[in-house]
Amino acid sequence: MTVQRFLFFIDHVSTRAGKAFSWIIILLTAAVCIEVFKRYILNNPTAWMFDADYFMYGTLFMMCGAYTLAQDAHVRGDFLYGSMRPRSQAFLDLILYIVFFLPGISALIYAGWGFAHDSWIIGEHVNDVADGPPVYHFKTVIPIAGALVMLQGIAEIVRCIVCLKTGEWPARLKDAEEIDVVEEQLAGSTYVDQAAVKEAIEKVHEIDEVARQRGMGGEMQL
Repeated sequence: MTVQRFLFFIDHVSTRAGKAFSWIIILLTAAVCIEVFKRYILNNPTAWMFDADYFMYGTLFMMCGAYTLAQDAHVRGDFLYGSMRPRSQAFLDLILYIVFFLPGISALIYAGWGFAHDSWIIGEHVNDVADGPPVYHFKTVIPIAGALVMLQGIAEIVRCIVCLKTGEWPARLKDAEEIDVVEEQLAGSTYVDQAAVKEAIEKVHEIDEVARQRGMGGEMQL
């Protein structure tokens, strides 16, 4: 297995996990809407619904962490980073992964495993209300999410090492981006001719490539 295939494999695992758990947002939205209707229209709120919403949002947030890292979409302070060369970016990232990421995520997995184990042993439930929902399922998500983020973090460390050697960032597994939506909207437009649509799409891709190169420390002019 080549290094690039190894990176794509881990990207694929993170992406599949993130997309699978992203459907929770539909359940969460439906649950919130139903509870608002019951609370303010029927005057019959559900005592444990807040906890259920809390669990769903927490699961969504944690299980999509690896996917977000795979897409390089986590928030970063880009004031100086974006102006660096790829090798400088890779060196900085590698130091931060070793000093902060590996110990932090390792602690998350270790502590999360303890929380989940103890919760399963005692059959933990929410104790704020009578017959509250179980908590042990939710706490089990913590070490699983931590393991997925750790796996993706290993891929990112490998990317840094490759970039230090070659001077270029290895490719990432592509996923849907905002530019795809722009393409679809322009392609389906009936108010402009095909030549204008094609020119606009090419311009959008050009701007996107300039932004991508700038974010990776490269230099490119429009």
